[in-house]
Amino acid sequence: MATTLIKNAQMITMDSQERVLKGDVLIDGDRIIEVAEQIEAVADRTIDAAGKTLLPGFIQTHIHLCQTLFRGRADDLELLDWLRNRIWPLEAAHDEESVYYSAMLGIGELIRSGTTTILDMETVHHTDSAFRAIEESGIRAFSGKVMMDHGGDVPARLNESTEVSLQASVDLLERWHGKANGRIQYTFCPRFVVSCTEELLIGVRDLSRQYNVKVHTHASENRGEIALVERERGKRNVLYLDHLGLATPDLILAHCVWLNEEEKEVIRARGVKVTHCPGSNLKLSSGIAEVPDLLRKQVAVGIGSDGAPCNNTLDMFSEMRMTALIQKTLHGPTAMDAKTVLRMATMGGAEVLGMEREIGSIEPGKKADLILLELDEFHAYPSFEADPYSRVVYSAGYSDVDTVLIDGELVMRNKLLLTVDKGTVLKESDRSIERLLRRLNEGG
Repeated sequence: MATTLIKNAQMITMDSQERVLKGDVLIDGDRIIEVAEQIEAVADRTIDAAGKTLLPGFIQTHIHLCQTLFRGRADDLELLDWLRNRIWPLEAAHDEESVYYSAMLGIGELIRSGTTTILDMETVHHTDSAFRAIEESGIRAFSGKVMMDHGGDVPARLNESTEVSLQASVDLLERWHGKANGRIQYTFCPRFVVSCTEELLIGVRDLSRQYNVKVHTHASENRGEIALVERERGKRNVLYLDHLGLATPDLILAHCVWLNEEEKEVIRARGVKVTHCPGSNLKLSSGIAEVPDLLRKQVAVGIGSDGAPCNNTLDMFSEMRMTALIQKTLHGPTAMDAKTVLRMATMGGAEVLGMEREIGSIEPGKKADLILLELDEFHAYPSFEADPYSRVVYSAGYSDVDTVLIDGELVMRNKLLLTVDKGTVLKESDRSIERLLRRLNEGG
C-alpha cells in the first residue's frame, strides 16, 4: 500500500482533546498511522501543507444526489407542494443515464467543497447508476433507493408495491453494501411516513435488523406533513415510528423541525440520530429546528445540505454558517459557537452514521479522509492569533478547499478534481435535464 506524508500543516484535529497544532500526518494506505509535530519518514508521496489548514473531511448526513439535476426548478414553494408539483414528477422522469449524471454533478460539488462522506437518499428507480457514480468518484457514501408504496398524489411510476419495494432494496444491498473497500454502505430509505404503508415500515424495521444497516427517513419537517400523519396514523411522526419499533440507534431522521417534548425524549432515550438541514428548512419555509436543545439532551446531530432544488447548493461551509447564525437570532449570540458547529460537521456526522471510530477526526487508526484549506485570502485575514474554528465556520468558503483525500486516495489536488470529469459532467447534466423536461412535457 502507498504511503502519504502531509508536512507542516496547521491542524484542527477534532479529536477528543480538541488539539490544534502545527505538524505532520503519516498515512499508510487508507489509514492515518501517525500525527505529530514532526515526522521523519520516507513516503511514496509527500504533500507540503505549509500555510494550509488540515481538517477531517466534512460529513453531510442528508443529501439527495438524484435531485441535483433539478437545481433551480422548484423554487419558492413549501414542502408538500414542492414534492407533488415539481420533485416527484421530475424523479419519475429519470432514466439510468440522468441519475448517473445527477449523482456525478452532486458529487463533484461535494468534493470540491470539502465533503468526503454523505448519507444519501436516491429515487425509486435506477439506484445502481448512483452507486456507480459513487464508486467511480471515490466519495464515501451511505445510500439507498427511496421507498414509496402509498399516497394518492404520487406519480404512478414512483408508487411501488410493498413487496417490490422491499425486494428491490434488498437486491441493491446485496450488490453494493461494503463495496469499494467499505466506502459504500447500504441504507434503507423509506421516504417519509406520508408515502409509506405500515407494512412497508415494518418490513424496513425487520430488514434493517437482519442486515444490520441504517434506516434513513424524513420526519417532522413541516407542520402540514405532521397534520397529515396524525390524521392517517393517529400519532405524530416520531411517536408513530417508535410505536412500530423503528426508533433505535440505527434510525436517522432528517429535519426534525417540529418536535414536541415527548418526541424529543423518545429520540434521546432510544438513541435515534438527527440530521439538521438549515438551508433547506429556511428555503422551504419549514422552520428552524431546536438543535441547541437536542445537543443539550446529548442527541447526535449532523448537518446536511439536503437536495439541490431546495437549497440550492451542497456547500457545507454555507450550511455551517447558517447552523450557527439562525440559532443566535432565537437564543442569543452564544447559542451555537463555531467549535460546536464544526464538530457537528465532522465528529457529529460520524456519530450519526455510527462511524465515530473510523472518521470525523485526525487521529491514528482512523480513515484518511482529509481536506486542506488554502486560507491565504482577503476574506480569511488577519490570521495572527485568529481563532481557527471561527476562520473555518464564519470566514472560509468552498473556494478555499485545495486538496481532498478519501480513504487515503487523492480525489482533488490543487483545486483540480481527479475522479470527476468536470467538462463531461456539466455537458451531460444539461443534456439529461433537457431530456427529462421534454419527457415531462410530452407526458412520457
